[in-house]
Amino acid sequence: MGKTILVTGAASGLGLEFLRSYSEADQGNVVYGIDRQPLPSSESRVNIHFKQVNITSVQSLAALQSTLSELPLELVIHSAGIRGLVPDVEDRHPDDVAACETLEVMTLETFQRTLNINAVGAFALIQALVPNLRKAHEAKVVIMSSRMGSISQNTSGSAYAYRASKAALNALVKSFSIDIPEVTFVLCHPGRP
Repeated sequence: MGKTILVTGAASGLGLEFLRSYSEADQGNVVYGIDRQPLPSSESRVNIHFKQVNITSVQSLAALQSTLSELPLELVIHSAGIRGLVPDVEDRHPDDVAACETLEVMTLETFQRTLNINAVGAFALIQALVPNLRKAHEAKVVIMSSRMGSISQNTSGSAYAYRASKAALNALVKSFSIDIPEVTFVLCHPGRP
């Protein structure tokens, strides 16, 4: 029997790949995909239910809760997030990620936006989904994090917004695992392609 699955960041990247994989017809899964961007029209399938959701918006998350209603969620894959690069520096140096996140160029706006999406948004999303997770038998939440969120493994510095947001995310997930013991939480470092 298939599962009911929710994938964030479902319009591109890892999220889109998870959406594709879990919506394969022979698995019997019902997959909910959410993203702030629209789903590419080529990804339309009968077992995919897509909704544009901004995880940093209370109203958007309330609309998602209304859509999901009493639905048990057996698996949530949270892959929505941003790198935290300073936009005007990225425009000037599109192939140099390191140049876009140094102490000298980091802006408060970029730092706050990155924390808001990667940590605060993740908290708000999971908080909104707790009733649906508790309705499922052996629910699991897989959250894409990064080893860059590790304090002990930071040997190169820089990447201020991204590192701080992933460290905060890791701390949040640890607390979720304690406060919601009936749900299994897993942090993943997906690596690079």
